[in-house]
Amino acid sequence: MNKLKLNKQLCFRLYTASRLITQEYEPLFRPMGITYTQYLVLLVLWEEDCQPVNTIGKKLMLGINTTSPLIKRMEALGLVERKDNAEDKRQQLICLTEKGKAFRKEAEAVPDCMLSRLKDYGLSLDEDLLPLVPLLDNIIDRMATKSSKNK
Repeated sequence: MNKLKLNKQLCFRLYTASRLITQEYEPLFRPMGITYTQYLVLLVLWEEDCQPVNTIGKKLMLGINTTSPLIKRMEALGLVERKDNAEDKRQQLICLTEKGKAFRKEAEAVPDCMLSRLKDYGLSLDEDLLPLVPLLDNIIDRMATKSSKNK
């Protein structure tokens, strides 16, 4: 058995499924002028506004080299702004602007739209997708824990 065949690669399946699902978001975000990754940052800030860059990166499991440019682009769009941290002068907080807060209302339709798009492919939330959540969480938890120990 040749292990170096594309159809033998689990990572290819995970990567491709993730990429294809992420692509389904693009038409939903295009009118809003944001990317999927910017949406993820907004989700983090809608849960708890004004967080340090490194905290946002940790929650999204992104490195600082990815998170900083992403936030700079969001600043240019007027979605977030930097504020001094009163508790730690060395650290700046990333906070939602009024525009960023207002985007929440527009984004409320995204999850239902996404479910509708997935149904178009014959995928059911309850039968096909929700059962994957514990497995994916387990993979993420195990690999993120090991990855952080190796750094």
